[in-house]
Amino acid sequence: MLIRRCYAGLETDRLRAETLDRLRGLLTVDAAFFATVDPATLLFTSAFADDPLRSASGEFMANEFGRADVNKFAELAQASDPVSSVDHATRGDRSASSRYVEVMAPLGLGDELRAALVSGGRCWGVICLHREDAEFGFSDRELRLVRRVAPHLAEGLRRSLLGGTTASTDVGPGVVVLDTGLDVVSISTEAEYWLAQLDPERRTELPVAVRAAAAQLRRVHELSAAPVLKVRTPAGQWLAVHASTLRGADGEQIAVVVEPATAKQLGSFLLDVHGLTPAQQRVTELLLQGCSTRQIVERLHLSPHTVQEHVRAAFDKVGVGSRRELVATLLGGH
Repeated sequence: MLIRRCYAGLETDRLRAETLDRLRGLLTVDAAFFATVDPATLLFTSAFADDPLRSASGEFMANEFGRADVNKFAELAQASDPVSSVDHATRGDRSASSRYVEVMAPLGLGDELRAALVSGGRCWGVICLHREDAEFGFSDRELRLVRRVAPHLAEGLRRSLLGGTTASTDVGPGVVVLDTGLDVVSISTEAEYWLAQLDPERRTELPVAVRAAAAQLRRVHELSAAPVLKVRTPAGQWLAVHASTLRGADGEQIAVVVEPATAKQLGSFLLDVHGLTPAQQRVTELLLQGCSTRQIVERLHLSPHTVQEHVRAAFDKVGVGSRRELVATLLGGH
């Protein structure tokens, strides 16, 4: 039943709620965390957490992006087995995990089961299930259960992103300035608008996408450039979120820019969302740039027949019948 619901065309929040509800009927879960991610950066684009996890979101974020530990989501997303538990990874020695010692144990939590939700070679979300602190944690049978469900849940998350983009507004880029503790120092009017679009029910807490982009800067020295996070608003518009470090008389601060995503920023991301294979993506990207069939043949050294096969497959997956419709569907508003 749970697997079938992954293919029912549910919106992300509904899919998350039903998944956690059904998992709780199959195994003991004392607290859960569920997040969607940008597959290109593996940064959180939305997140849900039960108490007491919600109160420690900052500590979990700092561990995820700033500390070495077992079962990091980025590592699970690349692993042959994307599902593991703290007990399994540490061979029963939970004290070997800084996340357990510094965050989970003080909350009264013990073993933690994590899964990267991967479909088509891309990670679309993550799930984290917790047990109260006790001698025994999640069993091998329970790991197998989550392992079986995970790719179907990933496919459900991918499908929840399908749909045309909304036309962009006249609102320009917004800037949020944070201190090193990720508290707001200042915020522009444009940023207030975009944060409200990201999370219409927001009270005082920053949307998770903004916090994730800022937290990622703590290891940005390991990267060639700060990643650009692509986020879809509930209204269907794609936004780009990226952070940079500010240094001045007041010390170090973090600037997070939130703005409408450009076609270049979305790039192959929308092709991933529609489930195109790498070969189909290469052809479609050139098609979106306005290349003719002959130009695509020459650039990719493919036969005209193969190019046409890839184009037809792209049309089928996106649900269009012409190049003009393909461009309008993928890049509408851009």
